[in-house]
Amino acid sequence: MKTHALNLINSFSLMSIGLWGLYVSNAPTSLIPVAFGLFLFLCSDGIKNENKKIAHIAVLLTVVIIAALYFMPLSKELALEASQQDSNKIYRLLAMIGTSVLAMIGFVKSFIDARKNK
Repeated sequence: MKTHALNLINSFSLMSIGLWGLYVSNAPTSLIPVAFGLFLFLCSDGIKNENKKIAHIAVLLTVVIIAALYFMPLSKELALEASQQDSNKIYRLLAMIGTSVLAMIGFVKSFIDARKNK
């Protein structure tokens, strides 16, 4: 799959699941993935046109959101005893982390392919 398509999937995932989390929990921190998803969405055209600077910015944003989703809420949620609402939160976090990791794999693969073609 193309890198810009993986980035779009990741950005829509972050935005939609973040808004879902805001709707369910009314926690303003749910807007953090939405903001990252919006920035990643804005990077999509640059990624599609193989702009190196924009691609590197998108990689940086993706790494930051993976770290933020994993180290902040997920580690706290796994430490607590999970109720049904907590398990839904864990599933939302895992879905956002999963799409972000897939996008990161796509970025790394595209960087390796660009290096080989040089």
